[in-house]
Amino acid sequence: MSEAKPIGMIMAGGRSSRFGSPKALARVGGRRVVDRVADALGPVTSRVCAIVNDTDLAAAIGLPHRADVHAGAGAIAGLHAALRWADEEGHHAILAVACDLPFLTTELFEALCDGASRKPFDAVVPESEGPRGMEPLCAWYSTRCLAPVEAAIARSDHRLIGFHRDIRVLRLPLDVVRGFGDPATLFANLNTPADRARADQHLKEAGA
Repeated sequence: MSEAKPIGMIMAGGRSSRFGSPKALARVGGRRVVDRVADALGPVTSRVCAIVNDTDLAAAIGLPHRADVHAGAGAIAGLHAALRWADEEGHHAILAVACDLPFLTTELFEALCDGASRKPFDAVVPESEGPRGMEPLCAWYSTRCLAPVEAAIARSDHRLIGFHRDIRVLRLPLDVVRGFGDPATLFANLNTPADRARADQHLKEAGA
């Protein structure tokens, strides 16, 4: 991958209300989780940026950043801001990833990009064992998704999969995802301090 590489966009615009402090800066295995995500994205992206609404947090993260355009629309506003940024700069795609997923791998991101290269899909989303059955904040998106996302926001549909009816989505099958690790671990996020403690313990037991 060269010029065709997507931009890595780390979604760090949430309020982290249940966590009690910015999740992006939480340390797992002695390292900030946002740095773990950025390192996994680095080899498969042209650069890594962040969507952050708080200026102090943006400075602490230390990546090129922008804020949401649509305040109050939730996570889909972050996806919109990322797609709009990429589109304005003439890029064709992004990898949109939540800031609180410490166990994601470069190999999984490569698989998402490879899926996008086989047919003209607009999004490639890994399947999971979570409530949605997929992980829309660990996914490849073409900038062709920008207009459908804007339309979803305009009709007050703030679900991260609400615009999928208007695009071509490739679901990376769960059995393929399992080749990169246990999905329950790969997509384990840090909603609470207890989640962070469990993630930290997992890394200690794994010797990582």
